[in-house]
Amino acid sequence: MPSRNDLEAWMWMEACKALSQAERLQQQFFPGGGPGAGAAIWQPPMDMVEDEHEIVIVVAMPGVPAERVQVSRENGALLVRGSRPLLLPGHGHRVRSLEIPHGVFERRIALPPGRFELNPPTLRDGCLVLHLIKR
Repeated sequence: MPSRNDLEAWMWMEACKALSQAERLQQQFFPGGGPGAGAAIWQPPMDMVEDEHEIVIVVAMPGVPAERVQVSRENGALLVRGSRPLLLPGHGHRVRSLEIPHGVFERRIALPPGRFELNPPTLRDGCLVLHLIKR
């Protein structure tokens, strides 16, 4: 049987691991310094690729319906805003883990210099796909 000191050391290590994980999640979902820092709660990850004809931006937003997404242009950037509802199967369930962010999100995507025409956005496989044609 472990001693009391072993148990306390184990509990302390587990608490430190939990705090470290909480800090990582806070940095991931609250990059602006926390939920009180602005209206957006989380920032979806994105990829941007480019060739000589277009820029393609893919923004990951699983579970976000098209009617909850807005894309606008603002000062040399694209602004993707929306919200993801908390998708719980019904009443009476206890939450064991919530890792997929929900609530209001916003992502500002700086564009390189140039003139672009934004094709209509599409949602595919849980991602918003934006095609910017170079002019």
